[in-house]
Amino acid sequence: MDVIERAVSNGDVVLIENLGEQTDPVLDPLLGRNTIKKGKYIKIGDKEIDYHPKFKLILHTKLANPHYQPEMQAQCTLINFTVTRDGLEDQLLADVVRAERPDLEELKAQLTTQQNEFKITLKRLEDDLLARLSAASGNFLGDTALVENLETTKKTATEIEVKVKEAKVTEQKINEAREHYRPGANRASLLYFVLDDLEKIHPMYQFSLKAFNVVFAKSIERAEPSEVLKERVANLVDSVTYSVYIYASRGLFERDKLTFTSQVAFQVMLNRGDINPTELDFLLRFPAKSDVGSPVDFLSNNGWGGVKALADSEEFRGLDRDIEGSAKRWKKFVESECPEKEKFPQEWKNKTSLQKLCMMRCFRPDRMTYAVTDFIQEKLNPKYVENRSIPFDKSFEETGPGTPVFFILSPGVDPLKDVEAVGKKLGKTFDNRNFHNVSLGQGQEIVAEEALQKAAEEGHWVILQNIHLVAKWLPTLEKLLETYAIGSHPDFRVFVSAEPAGTRASHIIPQGILENSIKITNEPPTGIMANLHKALDNFNQETLEMCSRENEFKSILNSVCYFHAVVSERRKFGPQGWNRGYPFNVGDLTISIDVLYNYLEVNAKVPWDDLRYLFGEIMYGGHITDDWDRKLCRTYLQEYMHPDQLEGELCLAPGYPVPPNMDYKGYHQLELENIVSSVNPKIILRNPRKSQIEIFNTVC
Repeated sequence: MDVIERAVSNGDVVLIENLGEQTDPVLDPLLGRNTIKKGKYIKIGDKEIDYHPKFKLILHTKLANPHYQPEMQAQCTLINFTVTRDGLEDQLLADVVRAERPDLEELKAQLTTQQNEFKITLKRLEDDLLARLSAASGNFLGDTALVENLETTKKTATEIEVKVKEAKVTEQKINEAREHYRPGANRASLLYFVLDDLEKIHPMYQFSLKAFNVVFAKSIERAEPSEVLKERVANLVDSVTYSVYIYASRGLFERDKLTFTSQVAFQVMLNRGDINPTELDFLLRFPAKSDVGSPVDFLSNNGWGGVKALADSEEFRGLDRDIEGSAKRWKKFVESECPEKEKFPQEWKNKTSLQKLCMMRCFRPDRMTYAVTDFIQEKLNPKYVENRSIPFDKSFEETGPGTPVFFILSPGVDPLKDVEAVGKKLGKTFDNRNFHNVSLGQGQEIVAEEALQKAAEEGHWVILQNIHLVAKWLPTLEKLLETYAIGSHPDFRVFVSAEPAGTRASHIIPQGILENSIKITNEPPTGIMANLHKALDNFNQETLEMCSRENEFKSILNSVCYFHAVVSERRKFGPQGWNRGYPFNVGDLTISIDVLYNYLEVNAKVPWDDLRYLFGEIMYGGHITDDWDRKLCRTYLQEYMHPDQLEGELCLAPGYPVPPNMDYKGYHQLELENIVSSVNPKIILRNPRKSQIEIFNTVC
């Protein structure tokens, strides 16, 4: 308040940033300009302050759609600074040209400055001439100074006119050269607004334009160089798209990753004009007719209603009649194990990929996840559906004093292990007293503030765990992080963790913390392939070489990783996968491998029964409370851990034998996509048509 009082008295400008939807009542006299004593004073609280007429108050909010009281809107001049897609595209175009052709951008800036100077000069001459004419009396021609001023003005105006024409020609050439880079800026602008819409899915998904600009700048640096301009621009577009995908997807829950990636694919194709907006609208909204009954036994009434709605459009004319007339052929297609991989009957196989998605939406909604995944692979790139987890040390490279890391917690996940591993490499450890761990709770706010202050001054690391437990302190934390973002030691880093809110109404994490942070989730990925890679990511080449019995150790390690991937993947089917939900986590896997190492080192022969018991009854089985689930867990281990695997005769899945002895990179690079995939029902014993788990086929 002291700052505001001094500004009111001295006629200064006050900027209040990050305003919420509620303003402090003490500002009401200033907003309403409620001056007293003939406008010379204003009462703020219980004080009467001298009111300077040049005093200005500027209020700023980051809220996208704030709701203020009507009187406040009447008292203030509202200015909407929300960025538009075209405006952002122009800003990003300047950034990419500045990075790729700094000479062009510098020349354009010089021309802009020159044009402004010309306007200022002409205005000054015009004002000077008008002043002399108004002051002149008698015969104008006898006023030598006035005539000379007229000649000077005319000469200068002529010179400026010539220079303006030259500048316009030069500017046109510059703009033509800059336009070559517009596809990169256009793609980046499109992606930012896709990111901005993610907040509608979950309040944790908030991204700032400032952080996005950093990602965009890094993507330009990472783009593959090329002497051919067209190829370079194509590389820029690809680099921007993939960089934004990585930046966003590492902070998304598994259930939302495909939604985000498919939205990117759809928006990119819409922007290029490759798809029909009406067809996309049908796919997303599925406006099926509700007053029709299915004439065939392989389609539900709702599915047939979708077919009838499609048949009303020109591209799908006759689809309903064709299905009724060739019911046997269509039934074979619809009831196939993976219809998205099969060819559509008759001329329908010639339809576009999006049109096939629309038909699949009617026939097999249970296969839409896989159909959309195939669509993304075809239209974008297979790398957008690999769903590989990003190593934490890679994400750490993007951090800074003003860019904290925000871990969105999942059951059974402890991010401290990853932070400690990176900190150990950089000399930031608890033993060195330059790594501070604060678990938030009642009375720990002071401890956290002291740790942050010391870390900012001396370049330490601070991890604040479970910040969702101190809701009232979060606005203070937001201000502290904003303060320490500028002027702190360059080695200063902050890591925070919190559980996501169950509902939007119970969300309490401030917008400023979320927008400026690198958000990371640690959920198990979706798909056997992704889960298998995720399991292997917990180890390295040193792990593979640490056991004296390397061949047996590597073989069983692969079996345990595969077992971990399968039990994790079954959870996505709810009670059809496991009768109850179990928090299997990375700790179960890593401890199992430690036990494996210890047992192999002290036993002459592999103790298969002991290992299966420890893994199935204690490490993983310790979570299990249902007898049938426990029996299933033991059955998996009996299948995946067997003496035959040391001879290369054991298959973990149909056509997929236990990998041979190779190095760490070799295991990651195995071409397993056609064998181990999330769409292969035989791996997780899933009935492809009824979406049920045939547990008894293997257990009983």
